[in-house]
Amino acid sequence: MIHKKLRIAVIAPPWLALPVKGYGGIELVLQGLVSALKSHENIEVELFANGQRKLPGIKTHSLFKKEQFKHIYEPYFESYAIVMAHLEFAYNYIKKAGNFDIIHDHVPHVGPAFWSMASSHTKDLPPVLHTFHGPPFTSTVDKDFGSAYNTKDIEQIQDFGSWYASCISEVMALSAPENIKPRLMQSVYNGVVVKDFPFVAKKKEYFVTLARFAPYKGQHIAVELAAKLKKRLRMAGTVSDIGSNRKLLLELSNPTSHYRSDAQFVYYSDKILPYVLKYPRITYSGSLSGKRKMKFLSEAKALLFPVTWEEPFGMSVIEALACGTPVIAMNRGALPEIIEHGVNGFLANTVEEFEAYMLRINEIDPEECRRSVVDRFSNTAMAEKYISCYHEVLKREALK
Repeated sequence: MIHKKLRIAVIAPPWLALPVKGYGGIELVLQGLVSALKSHENIEVELFANGQRKLPGIKTHSLFKKEQFKHIYEPYFESYAIVMAHLEFAYNYIKKAGNFDIIHDHVPHVGPAFWSMASSHTKDLPPVLHTFHGPPFTSTVDKDFGSAYNTKDIEQIQDFGSWYASCISEVMALSAPENIKPRLMQSVYNGVVVKDFPFVAKKKEYFVTLARFAPYKGQHIAVELAAKLKKRLRMAGTVSDIGSNRKLLLELSNPTSHYRSDAQFVYYSDKILPYVLKYPRITYSGSLSGKRKMKFLSEAKALLFPVTWEEPFGMSVIEALACGTPVIAMNRGALPEIIEHGVNGFLANTVEEFEAYMLRINEIDPEECRRSVVDRFSNTAMAEKYISCYHEVLKREALK
């Protein structure tokens, strides 16, 4: 019996191109997902993404031919226009093509409202699965985040049409607004292409952080503890949209820099820079990619992940584990779903516990770290779960 292949339209955010160079959160997930879907015998996949680069062998549709990441933190009337144009472009193409079975949307904030409205008002549009990548669901304004996020708007959606959703962790799904819970599929953990991450058993004497700089990522805790314990700490990630040490130093030395109104830049300037200037063992490496990133992660004694929010997942956590590098994290959000305490890392409930686990990191076996990713967080495991979600969406639609 011959089965028709499922045709999937994957909608990436418009900000960064795939394959990723340097920083990439959602984009790194999609890189692995699209690769796994492409190799599946019963799936055809096309990508709607920024067009500055293209994944080999993947048909990519792009309205924007240059990366737009520099605009992501611009005022609403600039950034919103970019993301809406990107979504409208995808909508127009998919509707005209008329041969897709599922739309898999990964555009935060705007995606749920756009696709639920589109699917409830447009005939013959395929059903939509939206993945909530984060931030954690909240309807409050938090000074560390800078704005209210994605609950109040979602709660106002009354007609979902053929829109469904999934979350990237169980804890995230539990906190979802009540009106979308009937629309939730199973949660699907993010995954990585494990073979792309070198396994290193013998570690060097340095700790790392790998995340964009923001108060809720907790780098201020990492620098405080590294200074106190006299440990080598290497930090990587973007500061606002700055990814190079040279540019960061230029902006930090410029009293009229426009970045002085950026909360993430101010966080680095006020909470991180004093430690970098005072302690030679604490350094900033910029935004890393390719071989530099792999060496940085794989040779580290541990990844420090002292988050102060309910982390919805943590891509750098599974990237480190894939290299055999253990993780010390705060016991918040989805971290207990990834880290098995005492096996592939440690979960701390306080800063004091975090400090103690930094001194016990040699108890963790790098082989166990790698194994935890192979078993649960590979891109193929992620793709198989999403394929199950696609079939469940189609099944629900057929029963309407």
